[in-house]
Amino acid sequence: MTRSVRSRVLRAALAGLVVAGLLPAGLSTSTAAPAPATTSVTTTTSATELSGPAGDKAAHPYMGWSSYSMQVYNPNGGSWITADQLIAQSDAMHAKLQPYGYEYINIDAGWNDGIDGYGRPTPSKKLYPNGLQAVIDHIHANGQKVGLYTIPGISKAVIDAKLPIYGAPGCTTGDLPVLPLQKGDYWGIGYRIDFSKPCAQKYIDSIADLFGSWGLDFLKFDSVTPGSGISDLSVDARDDVKAWSQALKRHNIWLELSWALDINYADTWKQYANGWRIEWDVECYCTGTALTAWPNINRLFPKLAEWWRHAGPGGWNDLDSLDVGNGQMDGLTQDERRTAATLWAVSAAPMYIGNDMTRLDSYGLELLTNREVIAVNQAGRPAHPLSMKTNRQVWFALNPDSSYTVALFNLGQTDADMTVNFADLGLNGAGKVRDLWARKDVGTFASSFTAEDVPVHGVRLLKVTPQKGAAISVNDDDLRVSYDGAWQRNSNYEVPAVSQALTVGVTDSSAKSSAAADLPTRTVEVNNNSPEIAYSGNWNYSSGRGLGDYQDDVQWTEGNGDSFSYSFVGTGVDYVTETDPGQGDVDIYIDGEFKQTVSTYLDPAQGHNKPQQVVYSVSDLPNGSHTIRGVKKSGQFMLLDKLNIRQESLLNPDTAAFDKNAPADVSVQLGRDPGELAGISKAGQDLVKGTDYTVDGNVVTISKAYLATLPVGNTALDVRFRGDYRDDIHATKADGASVSLTFTGTGVDWSTALAPDQGDADVYVDGKLVRRVNLHNDTRVTNRTVFSATGLKNAPHVVRIVKVNGDVLRNDTIRYTLAK
Repeated sequence: MTRSVRSRVLRAALAGLVVAGLLPAGLSTSTAAPAPATTSVTTTTSATELSGPAGDKAAHPYMGWSSYSMQVYNPNGGSWITADQLIAQSDAMHAKLQPYGYEYINIDAGWNDGIDGYGRPTPSKKLYPNGLQAVIDHIHANGQKVGLYTIPGISKAVIDAKLPIYGAPGCTTGDLPVLPLQKGDYWGIGYRIDFSKPCAQKYIDSIADLFGSWGLDFLKFDSVTPGSGISDLSVDARDDVKAWSQALKRHNIWLELSWALDINYADTWKQYANGWRIEWDVECYCTGTALTAWPNINRLFPKLAEWWRHAGPGGWNDLDSLDVGNGQMDGLTQDERRTAATLWAVSAAPMYIGNDMTRLDSYGLELLTNREVIAVNQAGRPAHPLSMKTNRQVWFALNPDSSYTVALFNLGQTDADMTVNFADLGLNGAGKVRDLWARKDVGTFASSFTAEDVPVHGVRLLKVTPQKGAAISVNDDDLRVSYDGAWQRNSNYEVPAVSQALTVGVTDSSAKSSAAADLPTRTVEVNNNSPEIAYSGNWNYSSGRGLGDYQDDVQWTEGNGDSFSYSFVGTGVDYVTETDPGQGDVDIYIDGEFKQTVSTYLDPAQGHNKPQQVVYSVSDLPNGSHTIRGVKKSGQFMLLDKLNIRQESLLNPDTAAFDKNAPADVSVQLGRDPGELAGISKAGQDLVKGTDYTVDGNVVTISKAYLATLPVGNTALDVRFRGDYRDDIHATKADGASVSLTFTGTGVDWSTALAPDQGDADVYVDGKLVRRVNLHNDTRVTNRTVFSATGLKNAPHVVRIVKVNGDVLRNDTIRYTLAK
């Protein structure tokens, strides 16, 4: 049995207790139990405007502990969450971690063993001989909060029992299911509830009210779909999520969704929950050996690169348990443990640990109790990567005080020096650098900082504080930017920076060996070993197979859930792999949206190892930035050979010929406004404008003098076009919609696009209309400064931009200047 299969079997076994239909003693499936004594339920309503049922309790990521990692680590994990064990964990947290903000004790699957006469779960008498309430009371007495676990749906036995629903006269559990019966969760433990029936919400309310009467503070809701391995809507728990959110809101109970939720429905999760798991389990299911493994940490990076924008006060990206507290059980090196703790902190992910808190080692305590790192997490500013194109990544977040949190992650295979250029962060000026793990200042630097010898799978966590006179550029999707009205990110309103090769075929007709150049087409082939492809999971590289692979190599994995992702600019992409009897299905996502499941299986009668097969292709994407992601679903192996990227040509023609024996200038026509031309280079060396090339209107001419210096053969000249800042934009079509930023400084600029579909916008500073700017232009151009204000008092200010007319208003960058 593979590890991934073991994980799902165990999860199913534990989760099955929730809706297994264990009936109260002496109750048949046709006779309802007598009503228990009425329980007084106190409900509260939070005044906060944060989404999700927990109200202002979710203004920051929660900190605490979850039992699940230890449940799967122990051979008898199903019985690990006894009263004595939970009390011991609560006491250990109280003594070691609670002074640092850890307060949640979350009890995972397996806490219940039946139902009461109203179809509501009852705690296990075996695990809690003195009652679960005694455990909850002990946790609360320690000043902590307590959480439990459930899943969507209702079991067949409870349906058939037709039990009365507490507080809902005339309703029974037999009234609840969708008919004919439909699967309600990943494992098929229960059946889907029909929430168009009033009795359905009352049933969920009755359970939530019971939980509220126990003093519950948190609920993990597992096997939520779309997600949990199912994204085709064959199983859909969105109605369950909405119903539970409504029921829990009366008690301000935190709702946490699990697992591997589909990002295509992020707005739903953000509306109804306080947190959502974005990936598969972090546990390695290495019973008695380890809690987790490095590949399970490493695969979170590409996921967070997609999800970071969706986290903020009220709802947070959940990375699962942080298993870094004991080197003898974590399954990670010390550097990997610190990298994991850093990733949780800079992602503003709930910091709940999975270790046995009675066995935390000194290094684990050091990681979990660094107040400066905890402050990064609790600030709730999710970091994002400058680029995912290498395995040495700079992640950063801009804080309200204008400082930057910067993490330098070395995901490579050797130690490395890592540099952060301040301009890449949006900082134009000097910065004071502090090492947060070392808790010491390391100096003030003019434009960049280099961390030496960052270890393999290691990290440096920094705070960069801009110095006097620096300028801060704030991107349109930064959390500090506030939008009022209907806005969309990108949605084909953006123009990404892009480059295109002008391939010059150089010949010399005076030489006998001269041959015509073999010029390429506009399809870009990306080999599987490109550093720009992000692999998540435990992938392997194989070369020299001699089977006809593109460039004679492939990347391959055996783990279901392992994935690759690649971001590109273009209009289409092909997924090219081999087909073979040992391979199975792959789920394909474009821009985070599930598209289809493709088969890479080959009937043995047709042979083996059939190379370079296009198993997925799309050609009608809007010209812009896109991401393809492939996730292994079944079969023994999944392979990636190459990706074919189709791009619109911005050069006409995109090839040219030059004969050294008859030299002549080469001219090409630009497909974008000539003001968008950022430069031309060869192998990273810029050509000199005015000497090596000239621009006249939309025609670029490469001089024959420069071309004569090129060797015979094909030479690629990289023609670069600028785009929107960080290749993204926010846009609105609603007159009166606005965008604003609060800053402290002495000046502010607004840079955005000009385009034929734009009109006027009003710019206010501190509530006063300062200027109406016209954003119309005959062609679409990027990154133009359209407003500037200087000489402001060094104090907090608010700049606000309001759409007046035109079809669209785009917001790109607001830059402010600190006092000198």
